[in-house]
Amino acid sequence: MVSIKKIIDDTRLIFKCCSLYYDDNISQQEICEQLNISRPSVSRMIKLGRELGIVKIEVNNPYNLTFGKLERELEKKFGLKEVIVVESSPIETGTERISSSLGEETINFLSRTLEDGDIVGVSMGMTLQNVIRAKRNIEEAIRCTFVPIVGGIGESRLDIHSNYIAGEFAKLFGGDCVQFFSPAIFSNVTVLEGFLQEKSVRSIFNLYRNVGTVIMGIGIPERGGSTLMTTGYIDGEVLDSFVAAGAVGDISLQFFDQSGSTENFKEFNDRVAGMPIEQLKKVQKRIGIAGGSQKAQAVMGAIKGGFLNILITDLDCANALIEM
Repeated sequence: MVSIKKIIDDTRLIFKCCSLYYDDNISQQEICEQLNISRPSVSRMIKLGRELGIVKIEVNNPYNLTFGKLERELEKKFGLKEVIVVESSPIETGTERISSSLGEETINFLSRTLEDGDIVGVSMGMTLQNVIRAKRNIEEAIRCTFVPIVGGIGESRLDIHSNYIAGEFAKLFGGDCVQFFSPAIFSNVTVLEGFLQEKSVRSIFNLYRNVGTVIMGIGIPERGGSTLMTTGYIDGEVLDSFVAAGAVGDISLQFFDQSGSTENFKEFNDRVAGMPIEQLKKVQKRIGIAGGSQKAQAVMGAIKGGFLNILITDLDCANALIEM
């Protein structure tokens, strides 16, 4: 056997040992027999290969190294628990620009973070509709319960209302759902307060206390990109007045400005039947989904308001957030 002293002095032998181990995937025992050196000597040479710079080990993101760095930068910059960035590959929906990858990555994230028995709140809108249409890749059912965090009946586009969304998530994950049969927005706060006293409605609000995850799209107050206008909950003039008052986005039909404040829109927000915004901010995992650079300002406001702590977005929106 070759002595360890000679090994330390033989750079060629160190390179050969490292090449066999890393390039040819030969075991240390096989290298020992092939080069006629002891097992401790093989281990020592592999270590020396790293120390001498013959071997350089890098940790690469399996998807995209640039996205991985961007995700960490966003997490640190905005104090978020987790950020997932996907390639921007828009689908034209008529009212929103949505990346086809956003839905798939949302499903992947939920598959690894949800557990049996979890109570999951869902909002409404085109973004969540896109999520439930994503490619299914759920190997095992997760017996959680999906509950709407905003009322789920309306006159149009029933496929983007919260009850439908909750039911589709339940089918997808093999779980259960609870239905919240209520208008999303009441014309009068007093009528809403009376409605909330009903026993069946109180049971929904009691369930909100146990919600550990919420899944939400992030809306923008633009006539061509607002779910509220699509569903008839709000007209163009009112939407324009909200923009004039500083609105940059909405979550679960509740508007906020660039600092995350809802104060200027209190009269409207108070008429929304659903999880109170202050209660939403206390949920452990608050997942916001948004794609496109036009959503960046709304995402920023939602982060500042504390409405989300997990962001799933696309490259265009992520880059716009970094620039802001």
